Amino acid sequence: MLSKKIEEALNKQVRVEAESSQIYLAMACWAEVKGLEGVAQFMYDQSDEEREHMLKLVKFINERGGHAKISALKEPNVTFESFKEMFEMLFEHEVFVSESINNLVHITLEEKDYATHNFLQWYVAEQIEEEAVARTILDKINLIGDDKGGLYLFDRDIQQLTVTSSGSTPLE
Repeated sequence: MLSKKIEEALNKQVRVEAESSQIYLAMACWAEVKGLEGVAQFMYDQSDEEREHMLKLVKFINERGGHAKISALKEPNVTFESFKEMFEMLFEHEVFVSESINNLVHITLEEKDYATHNFLQWYVAEQIEEEAVARTILDKINLIGDDKGGLYLFDRDIQQLTVTSSGSTPLE
């Protein structure tokens, strides 16, 4: 059984994950309109993944005797100065999500809710991977600079990006 404090904190995370999905969907739309099909597909996939993270939380809350709540979402930014700015925002957002997960883990320890603490370890590991991917992408973008040929290759190759963080399997 979830305490009210844990239930509220988990429901806040449901909103964070839903907003993440919306943010990446907006990024996908922007990239697609700009002709960056590879980047767009990467972002569509990221959006789907964030929605899965949200649903995993929803099911956990309901299975543990709580009531998952679906709340209004903030409208995401829909335009970007450049694809580099977009990926910088993606990285900053992933850092924010990591902080949110870490705060949630802290609450579970305060409440001595070890079942929820154990459940959240998957999210902790996932955020390590998400930040590693975003950091790798930014490194590649910085290598490209203003080279249009490099941008073309980056757009084509982003779907094959794999990053291995310590203690995890490669992302596909």
